[in-house]
Amino acid sequence: MAFSKLERRQRIKRNIRGKISGTTEKPRMSVFRSNKQIAVQVVDDITGKTLIAASSLEKDIASAKGTKGEQAAKVGALIAEKAKSAGIETVVFDRNGYLYHGRVKQLADAAREAGLKF
Repeated sequence: MAFSKLERRQRIKRNIRGKISGTTEKPRMSVFRSNKQIAVQVVDDITGKTLIAASSLEKDIASAKGTKGEQAAKVGALIAEKAKSAGIETVVFDRNGYLYHGRVKQLADAAREAGLKF
């Protein structure tokens, strides 16, 4: 029996979350991608708190013209900048069930180029 797109992503997400978890020293960087926007947050799973977050809805990114891929790259650079200022050097990347290509990959590459290690 075929899964719908959402059921398939949820199943992949459960498998990923069973293997990775964020700690205080190495938090989890979780990506959410919708049809129009992209968001990322850095989460400490032990305390259950979001440490920092960035989205394509933020004023400086939303006001700039560009493709969705370019916006994703800007969000990746912004989250790396916020992480550096919060004292976070390394994270565990959680693609959240999405395939690692396109906007998810552009966000990850931009975060790596900005100095975040994962």
